Amino acid sequence: MFEFHPVTRRRLDSFVEQLVAEFDGRFDADEVRALLDDSAARLAQSAAVPDFLPPLAYRLTRERLQSLERGEGDGVRRDVVFVSLSGGGRGQIAAALTSLLAGDRVAVHAAGTAIGAGIDDAVASAIGELGIDVSEAFARPITPEVLGGTDVVVTMGHSVGVFEIPPGVRHEDWRVGDPTGAPLEEVRRVRADIEHRVRSLLEELGVQTAHR
Repeated sequence: MFEFHPVTRRRLDSFVEQLVAEFDGRFDADEVRALLDDSAARLAQSAAVPDFLPPLAYRLTRERLQSLERGEGDGVRRDVVFVSLSGGGRGQIAAALTSLLAGDRVAVHAAGTAIGAGIDDAVASAIGELGIDVSEAFARPITPEVLGGTDVVVTMGHSVGVFEIPPGVRHEDWRVGDPTGAPLEEVRRVRADIEHRVRSLLEELGVQTAHR
C-alpha cells in the first residue's frame, strides 16, 4: 500500500468529502477514498509529479467516477480516450481539438502508458494557438474505469505498447508524427494531421462539429 505524507493524506481526505458531495452520495466514502488513493499512487509513480499531487488525484478520480456512471448509462452521448506514450504530446493535441470541435457532446481524455514530465512546451504553444488554456492540462495514467466507460480508444502509434481494451470498445490506431521535442512548425503540421483525423472520427460518431 502506498504511504502518503501526513499533509498529503489530510488533503486527500478533504477531497474524499468533496467528491462524495459532488456525486450526491452515489458513491460511498470508502469507495471514493480507495479510488482517490489509487489515482494518487498512479500519479506519484510518474517521473516528475508536481507538488500539487492531491488536486491532480482529485481530478483524475472525478473522471474515473464519471466514467463509471457513463458505463451505467448517464446520457453522455460519446466518450473518446486518446492514448499516447507520454500523455503529453499527440494525445493532448487530439483531446484539445476534440473538445474544441465537439464541445460537451463528447467526453474526452488524454492518457499515457508511460506518463512523464507533463505537457511538451511546443505542444502547449500549438494548443494555445487554438485559444485553449492548457495551464491545467496534465498527463493521466490509463485507468480501467475510463477505458470501460468509453466508446472509442485511439492509440497514437504502436509505441504506446500493449494494454487491454475492453470488449465492445472501438479501437483505432493513428500513425501520426511525434511532436514531443519538435520545432513549433513541425508541431503545427502534426496538429493539422490530427485535426483531419478528429473531424473524420467525430463525423463517423455522428457528432456535429464546430467550424473554426
